[in-house]
Amino acid sequence: MSGFDDWMKTVQAASEADLSSYLPSANVVPTKLHEAMRYALLGGGKRVRPLLVYAAGALFGADSGVLSRAAAAVEMIHAYSLVHDDMPCMDDDELRRGKPTVHVAYDEATALLVGDALQSQAFLVLSEAGDAIPAARLVSMLRLLAHASGSAGMCGGQAIDLDSVGQSLTLEQLEQMHQLKTGALLRASVLLGATAGKELTEAETAALHTYSRAIGLAFQVVDDVLDATADSATLGKTAGKDAADNKPTYVSILGLEPSRALAQQLRLDAHKALEPFGEKALRLRELADLIVQRKA
Repeated sequence: MSGFDDWMKTVQAASEADLSSYLPSANVVPTKLHEAMRYALLGGGKRVRPLLVYAAGALFGADSGVLSRAAAAVEMIHAYSLVHDDMPCMDDDELRRGKPTVHVAYDEATALLVGDALQSQAFLVLSEAGDAIPAARLVSMLRLLAHASGSAGMCGGQAIDLDSVGQSLTLEQLEQMHQLKTGALLRASVLLGATAGKELTEAETAALHTYSRAIGLAFQVVDDVLDATADSATLGKTAGKDAADNKPTYVSILGLEPSRALAQQLRLDAHKALEPFGEKALRLRELADLIVQRKA
């Protein structure tokens, strides 16, 4: 088996190529919209969600073509959420992945349509997985992605986030918000990759849920730490924005060092959840480490 860095770079490069191929050409009418969709989706990002899809798919020998489409679909949903999240009516940010956000590079109406179109494109791409997977399992994957994207998942978490500005949240309320806003799509990535390989047992689903919960929270805890400690050039987005906007974070509730300790504990929890899968879960364990130890 190749080293983690080589594997990660291979998956990231393949995901970039796949995403480009699954998008309409910028030369196709409406050209401005298609150009902006490609601007929003390509040439940036850590591709954590596609990495999770492929790592989970390795547990059960999933077909590479199905994994390609599942990885692209979840990344399209993630990108659409960022485009909308950056708009003035939401988080109002001008920098994403080190370049101007879509509404700044184009305009607000175009940014709104980019998000709408990427969301639709995600389900189109996944629905065309073809004969490599039984139809019933493909429907389950589409349902997984829809549930993780909607009001019971990512959108619901964003709504709670917007309503929480300037409010005092308990640690439990903060966790609920982030389990929806960030955790839902990370969990969907893991379950999509695994489901691409087989129909999961209750025990397998429970173990992967426990793993996903841990990395989902860890991802947000580390985001909050980085927002408080890193600069904008390192992050590729505006640093210190949560504090400036008076948004509740793990750092504001727990403090910096307890937040770092929590992230490390969540990393250990993720590792423990994967024990039933043995060495087949190596990449998922390495991704838990990456999420906690990242610097941007």
